Amino acid sequence: MENNNSFIATGKVEGPKAPKDPVERRSGFFVLFETAIEATARAGSRPSQEIYLEGSYLIDKARYIGGVTDEQMLALLSSWSGFRRLVHSIGVSVKTANRESEVSFLLQNWGRTSKYETGTRLLLPCPGDGTEVILKLEDTAWSEEDEAPGKFAFEFSREGELATASIIFYLNDGFAVPELTIEPPVPFDSQEYRDMIAKSLLHSGNNKRLKAAIEKAVKGEDVTVAYIGGSITQGAGAKPIHTECYAYQSYLKFKERFGKDGGENVHYVKAGVGGTPSELGVIRYDRDVLRDGTVAPDIVVVEFAVNDEGDETKGNCFESLILKILAAENRPAVILLFSVFVNDWNLQERLSPVGRHYNLPMVSVKDAVTEQFRLSKAEGNLISKRQFFYDIYHPTNDGHRVMADCLACLFSETYKSPTDDEDITLDQPPVLGNDFAGTRLLDRKCLIDTVSLEAGGFSESDTELQMVEMDAHPSGTPEFPHNWMHTASSGQTSFKLKITSKNLILVYKDSGSPEFGKADIFVDGKLTLTADPHVNNWTHCNPVILYQYEHSQEHEIEIRMAAEDQDKCFTILGFGYNE
Repeated sequence: MENNNSFIATGKVEGPKAPKDPVERRSGFFVLFETAIEATARAGSRPSQEIYLEGSYLIDKARYIGGVTDEQMLALLSSWSGFRRLVHSIGVSVKTANRESEVSFLLQNWGRTSKYETGTRLLLPCPGDGTEVILKLEDTAWSEEDEAPGKFAFEFSREGELATASIIFYLNDGFAVPELTIEPPVPFDSQEYRDMIAKSLLHSGNNKRLKAAIEKAVKGEDVTVAYIGGSITQGAGAKPIHTECYAYQSYLKFKERFGKDGGENVHYVKAGVGGTPSELGVIRYDRDVLRDGTVAPDIVVVEFAVNDEGDETKGNCFESLILKILAAENRPAVILLFSVFVNDWNLQERLSPVGRHYNLPMVSVKDAVTEQFRLSKAEGNLISKRQFFYDIYHPTNDGHRVMADCLACLFSETYKSPTDDEDITLDQPPVLGNDFAGTRLLDRKCLIDTVSLEAGGFSESDTELQMVEMDAHPSGTPEFPHNWMHTASSGQTSFKLKITSKNLILVYKDSGSPEFGKADIFVDGKLTLTADPHVNNWTHCNPVILYQYEHSQEHEIEIRMAAEDQDKCFTILGFGYNE
């Protein structure tokens, strides 16, 4: 049977007998372009790569990836009604590393009545050979509940699968944008690139500790390089996350350059946790980096330059963490790493005085890349924002490589420099504060004799926790597994804690689940805080200071569910305290 509109399976490749005239291509812009994606395990659903669009996320993707400059067009992306007015159709293409992989594209809108439940959720199977699948918006019956674009996701069959994906928005008549010009690859091997990387050396600092670690490695002695920070240190944006992240790549460069006989004497610890500031880092350092005393790192890279806006102490916890690390008996080297967001922002101005005060090595990715971001290729641009950033916060594989090369530059320059005679001086007044330098973790596992605790209705353990890819592992490790959880059937009995300390930080679980509710926190009988797990609306660890005093004294903490949320869940992940 003849079919003029399709290919015929005759044993040889043939075209259609009467091909249709081409349809004029609509103007459009990319919000994802040839981007590496990875299937991450998800509780209760298929492994996926998720891309959230709320707030300014989608607008920034259109601006920085798609090159859209028309502010009126960008504003339309903030609501579903505006999105429909602007966008005619969505083109999705996926290239899988494994031909057998099955991938589906998910579009989910946030709903008016219930943000995560009442909006349209549309799933579109995608071939893995790069063929573009077109979703015409007018062909779908959208819900009246649709309020705003919520998220895109690529769902896979198996965890760890890799692919490359592009998403393009084709525009309705009356809207147009300049066509995206494909950029040349980043010239990693050029002298111009090396010159750009050299600009990252913000401050060489006292090199005695770092030189000592390098010399140990060269001699074949065991050396551990550790990393602590936020989602960038966790590896967000890198695909695969555990091997392409800046931490692992810079560790490899150190190992290859200074390790002996293949570098088996150089060891690696990665402890990045997404969405968290140094306020949480100072609590979890002993557990996540020192591994409760079983690890003594020689080098610790600290990366909180884009996470510490959420630090209530505005730098006190950051400096306290630095001092906590530096005070260890084995005298580790500390490197301050300043990453950067797509809008050229970080907290380098606030935090770098700590590095200068203690004369620490400091590396600024911001200083390396932001100046050349403004240039055209003809003027000397080496890596564009589209090439560097996976989204508005996290680097691509190329961006992570830049960060790793910045650290490698410091390692190389330190190795070539003469060793400083004297070590750094810690016995001096702090710049921003040192009130949390002695912070210890208190959870179910780390209880101490001087603490009185009654779990009450918070006697369960939460297992649906923030999962983090630690070290070189591709799978997630739960953060704060030794917790206290209130469930819908736990009753109304309060959690009570009596502790003697100078300060106390509560760490509780944020969640996007409607099953979670608010809890009232009382200190010495006074309502101090109503903790709402929906402020951030995703599963992660949220630290908050309950009290802070100059001297240690006994305090009583009571945590009970808010009156309107007695039948809901709330998880106390742990506490940080200074005796």
